[in-house]
Amino acid sequence: MPKVLISGASGFIAGHCILEMLSHGYEVRGTLRDSARGEAIKAILADYTDRIDALEFVSADLMNEASWVEAARGCDSILHVASPVPVVQPEDEDDVIVPAKTGTINVLKAATASGIKRVVLTSSVAAVTSGSRDSGTFTDQDWTDLSRNDLSPYVKSKTVAERAAWEYAKQHDLELVAINPALVLGPALEADYGSSLEALYLLMRGSYPILPKLGFEIVDVRDVAILHRLVLETPEAAGNRYMCANGFRWFVDIAKTIKTEHPRLKIPTQEMPNLVAKIAGVFLKEIKQFLPDLGRVKAIDNSPALAIGWQPRDADIAIRDGAQSLIDLKVV
Repeated sequence: MPKVLISGASGFIAGHCILEMLSHGYEVRGTLRDSARGEAIKAILADYTDRIDALEFVSADLMNEASWVEAARGCDSILHVASPVPVVQPEDEDDVIVPAKTGTINVLKAATASGIKRVVLTSSVAAVTSGSRDSGTFTDQDWTDLSRNDLSPYVKSKTVAERAAWEYAKQHDLELVAINPALVLGPALEADYGSSLEALYLLMRGSYPILPKLGFEIVDVRDVAILHRLVLETPEAAGNRYMCANGFRWFVDIAKTIKTEHPRLKIPTQEMPNLVAKIAGVFLKEIKQFLPDLGRVKAIDNSPALAIGWQPRDADIAIRDGAQSLIDLKVV
């Protein structure tokens, strides 16, 4: 069976990608910074698949090119999911930008060295919608404007890394496909849920008494994984970007959806004025990075993904299932 290399195997999205590929007959090699974690991760994933024996792990570091050459040897394709995703943005933006860009190029070099033609890059809508314009519907033709001075290190890292990937692919005749997910929710597989579900966690813990007027396009992590497989298996997907989102929700609407399911939780459902949010952002780094998008509706055109057979869940399912998983895993 074809073998796919999946980077960042301990991550939220990568875990679901592993399960998706195993369920469709692939052999999977996952990369970890510390391969000693492999058995623990296998034990977690074994609860969700009967093909756990088709999964193996190897060590690889984003900054170590040789480790990726070794990891890719014998594989037929790559899903490059690994990338730094800080909850709180670092003081030095290069702490995020450099490993994101360098790691991506190292993975692509490894693909070239191993004769692998198809690489799927997990990018982000952060490389599409940030700083481009106030509101509207964004497509695969849109790019974040790196000349803006209000971009977070994370936004810059995803944009710089994807730009570098496309340049490399063009120069080396590589079949690159980019997937650009929006806010990824849905069920966590383990208590170490990563940064994607942090928004739900903070809501459910009552960390904020009132909520900023922020909104997000949302996608279920299971559908992110399915789209990775679809673009890997679709010949005409090569050279394209696929926006991965299925519904805009205001933060307060996300809160109300969870509150309806879990009324015992002290979840805020009131919005704060934008001026108050801007003041709060001075003290709360989790909010600061989103201040440029206060009150703005940024919708995503997912029609190219739908055209290749993608059938995503409703955003509210991703919200509800993500929240329920945090309760089931005793995180909340």
